[in-house]
Amino acid sequence: MAADPVITTAQRRARLGQRHLLTPGRSAPGSVSGVVEVADALVALHATDPASVVLAVLARSAADVPTVERALHDERALVRMLSMRRTVWVVALDVAPVVQAACTLDVAAVQRRRLVEHIERAGVIQDGATWLADVEASALQALVKRGEATAVELVADEPRLRTQIVVPPDDTPQNMTSRALLVMAADGHIVRGRPLGGWTSTQYRWSPVSAWWPDGFPALEPDAARTELARRWLTAFGPAPVADLKWWTGWTMARTRAALAAVGAVPVDLDGVPGVVLPDDIEPVAEPEPWVALLPGLDPTPMGWQERGWFLGEHKAPLFDRSGNIGPTVWCDGRIVGGWAHRADGTVALRLLEDIGAEATAAVHAAAERLAGRVGGVRVTPRFRTPLERELVSS
Repeated sequence: MAADPVITTAQRRARLGQRHLLTPGRSAPGSVSGVVEVADALVALHATDPASVVLAVLARSAADVPTVERALHDERALVRMLSMRRTVWVVALDVAPVVQAACTLDVAAVQRRRLVEHIERAGVIQDGATWLADVEASALQALVKRGEATAVELVADEPRLRTQIVVPPDDTPQNMTSRALLVMAADGHIVRGRPLGGWTSTQYRWSPVSAWWPDGFPALEPDAARTELARRWLTAFGPAPVADLKWWTGWTMARTRAALAAVGAVPVDLDGVPGVVLPDDIEPVAEPEPWVALLPGLDPTPMGWQERGWFLGEHKAPLFDRSGNIGPTVWCDGRIVGGWAHRADGTVALRLLEDIGAEATAAVHAAAERLAGRVGGVRVTPRFRTPLERELVSS
């Protein structure tokens, strides 16, 4: 039996830099289409921390902050949605139906079942499913009438949205507002729109899905959608171990293997670790020119794989929080070599965790100065603080 083709760690790093638009000459233009190009190159942009979306685009394009906001809120070329691993993402409009059918519908079913259980547990009504559907229909009707609305405004229109539920394990009473709106969004009825504050705000106005898709959310067949999502992920993050795709999507192993079989993924040897790659992606890619980058917390590049040793090395402790969220990182030629933080005075503080040479170090400091200028007067504090980021801010 012939041995599996070998794709080295150096080749994986070369693919990472080029395909994630981080190497010289690969960055996207400073237009709305350039913002969409960044999202497509990474399949989806992590949006649990809204600042990550903007900073991820700035790191890979000539776009400025207003252009990213225009792409999201004025031209609606992108959409913010709950999907893989019950995480909020920003995706291009043509990708949204793919992740909806491949991942979000399963998330929605789980969240709806839990919410109904909590409604019935609180003694609100015996048939929680029917009651919840009626509340949702009423809230959606109010939202369509308004065009867009905050959660507070929707509660004023449909007071049942603030019904208290009982949530285990400690049975703490809480309003169901956010949970109900989450389910409505996951089912494809409403969309997170413009933030209440600036681009770092975590509070949003809601819009009916017709504001993005006048004829409703496009429906795809789930098996076909999983196949397409696996193809897109391997294009951006392959080659990689099968477990990385399973983790990133939140699928079962059976679904993961079925999707990989459907795209014709072939086995490869990743310097001794079994992996898979698209059948037309086995040949080596050209080594890129030297590059550096400052990526934000929860950037989709380091969060694209579960096993990160091949680019993270021994730097996990200072750069991750206890829940596995990565903070702001400094990259050099496909490896994480340090971290950064945005201080109150607007400067970007750095710490390199290994020696990368004088030329690369100078390039990192120049990148930090450019980033501080592009962010302007907005102070960026990651939603998930990490040891090194906290230390840099306070020093």
